[in-house]
Amino acid sequence: MRKIIVCTFLTLDGVMQAPGGPDEDAESGFEHGGWQKPVDDEEVGAAIAGWYEDFDAMLLGRKTYEIFASYWPNADPGNPFTDRMNSMHKYVASRTLTSVEWQNSTLLEGDVVDAVRKLKASDGGNISVVGSGDLAQTLMKHGLVDEYRLTIHPVIIGTGKRLFADGAIPTALEPVSVSTTKGGTVVGVYRPTGKPSYDSY
Repeated sequence: MRKIIVCTFLTLDGVMQAPGGPDEDAESGFEHGGWQKPVDDEEVGAAIAGWYEDFDAMLLGRKTYEIFASYWPNADPGNPFTDRMNSMHKYVASRTLTSVEWQNSTLLEGDVVDAVRKLKASDGGNISVVGSGDLAQTLMKHGLVDEYRLTIHPVIIGTGKRLFADGAIPTALEPVSVSTTKGGTVVGVYRPTGKPSYDSY
């Protein structure tokens, strides 16, 4: 069975909104777009490149798909990610799009939860969910996330969309690998193991 792996850049206080640029996502008046680059480093890039070697496809929500589709087809061909992003298959979850033009893209039909369950049961390799906060929330709610790959950067934003927002399903996690870069970013891989347990000191 294919694994659904959520890959997300986070601030120290858990914000995932608009890491890539000031105009990426200004929803709800967000004024901190582009927070990642000033706190990024080469080790983060190397870790992400390694993660992508493990992926056969991406699963994207509409907003992230449109951001990627407007950038990657015209991106610098010398960037090692450019060919990877363009050639990888993209599955798009949207209630408003009627077609997807970026190469190797497929618009999921019907209920997204049912569609993702079918994807997980299909032949192929692991599928990454990049950005796509609303989609990630839905997948988490229905127990469809097999792994989290997170970069947690040394900056506090205070407002914005969070991956683990209020109402997140309580979940115990097994750390698969956790390291810290020289720039202070925590690079962590975690797998859900069911409900958390509780105890007292």
